[in-house]
Amino acid sequence: MDVKDAEVEADLSRREGCDAALERLAELAPDGLDGLVACAGLGPATRPVSLITRVNFFGAQRLVDGARRLVANKKGAVVVISSNSAPMDCDQSYIDALLALDEERACSIAEEIGDGHNAYAGSKQAITRWMRREAAAYAAEGIRMNAIAPGITRTAMTDSVYADAELGPAIKEFGETVPVGRLGQPDDIASAACFLLSDEASFACGSVFFIDGGHDAMLRPDEF
Repeated sequence: MDVKDAEVEADLSRREGCDAALERLAELAPDGLDGLVACAGLGPATRPVSLITRVNFFGAQRLVDGARRLVANKKGAVVVISSNSAPMDCDQSYIDALLALDEERACSIAEEIGDGHNAYAGSKQAITRWMRREAAAYAAEGIRMNAIAPGITRTAMTDSVYADAELGPAIKEFGETVPVGRLGQPDDIASAACFLLSDEASFACGSVFFIDGGHDAMLRPDEF
């Protein structure tokens, strides 16, 4: 599923796009889903800033909640892609609006703040907190739900931030501080997602896995 060139094409920034995607998903997998990875996301260089809010939180939340029955039918698993920026201090009114599922207020606050980093980190914090709040209810239906918090990973989204005149230098400098000495690669995150979807992770539920080369441990050594 993607915004283009995919088996299911979907614009997850719009409620109608999510609904259409879920309808198509039900047609393709009427018996249910073994697993679902909510991976779509936009980076802090995205404009308008509110688009980050619409995709990263509301797109992910609607997709997961809307596919809940399909995943429950197979006693499957869900992986939400968070970020190691999720623990950042963010505007509390923004977080509150996200967790209240008040999309227009959350987008309005994001635009008022006008800071892509805050919009991005806040969206990831909120989707992670939503996952944690819902994990027990999902588990009661046979669904294990967890989150992965990637660090800086070389993707098209990261490349767009690198190319940004304002954000590029800071993110490049940040990338040089990864303790293991390199940026993450998509396969690093995919391998973790495959593990969490598998039976080998059958007792992992409601957890947040930091796959970030040691950045979170370096920056928050006493918090876990």
